[in-house]
Amino acid sequence: MQVFLHTDNHTQGSLPMSEHLSTVVLDALKRFSERVTRVEAHLSDVNGAARTGADDIQCTLHARLIGAQEIVVKDQAPTAHQAIDGAVKKLKRAVGVAAAKQDPRRPRRSPAVAAVDAEAPAADNTVIGTATHR
Repeated sequence: MQVFLHTDNHTQGSLPMSEHLSTVVLDALKRFSERVTRVEAHLSDVNGAARTGADDIQCTLHARLIGAQEIVVKDQAPTAHQAIDGAVKKLKRAVGVAAAKQDPRRPRRSPAVAAVDAEAPAADNTVIGTATHR
């Protein structure tokens, strides 16, 4: 799995930041390492360099999976490390859902069965008779 870091003109993309990103992403997605080919991170200052405020660093992660569409998640936080950590948590959850959908052991319902189930009345658990013991 390849991990890339991209930054805007107002955000510092130093080597330690890139190493932090790689460590966090590889650790979070190690279970899915065979399915994820690459992760690209984009760090940007939402408010620009002139203004500072809460949650002004945004991290957008793009994950490319084998046999699935690209997954994109975003998180905003006061610092780049916090934004990366938040986005990675969201990415781990999204990749887990995508992997579960691709799992061959997952039971699949054909459209015909789903249509019949939708038309059939729901089974209720009514008691037809009762027995008493004396």
